[in-house]
Amino acid sequence: MSDNKNFLGKGWSFPPEFNRYTRSVKMVSEEEDIRESLHILLLTSPGERTLQQAYGCGLKLMVFEQMNESTETEIKDLIKRAVLFFEPRITLHRIDIDFVAWDQGLLNIGLDYTIRTTNSRSNMVFPFYFREGTSLKL
Repeated sequence: MSDNKNFLGKGWSFPPEFNRYTRSVKMVSEEEDIRESLHILLLTSPGERTLQQAYGCGLKLMVFEQMNESTETEIKDLIKRAVLFFEPRITLHRIDIDFVAWDQGLLNIGLDYTIRTTNSRSNMVFPFYFREGTSLKL
């Protein structure tokens, strides 16, 4: 990890990977650490973490909701608040929700952000499954 990016952090990969021979955990750093932290933030519901009860996004509360403009606005608001409070390393510019596969129970949520200290722009796509089941027909 380069010295000028130490502030971006270093942590376990997500999902965690262990090497039985070296008895070590795969680590990620810099921009990859931020991307994985965002993924964890979006997957976590408030109250799931014992020592940080407020941490999380609450997207799981949207499972089985009717997908309309109101729900889209609520999803965007949940994400904006979570990033504002729990990921201070980035500035979130835009959230795009792709409804192409909504009939299959999938929304692709695109985040466009800038890493504050390096001023480098990045983005990620988070797949949000709002319906459970594999053979659900409407």
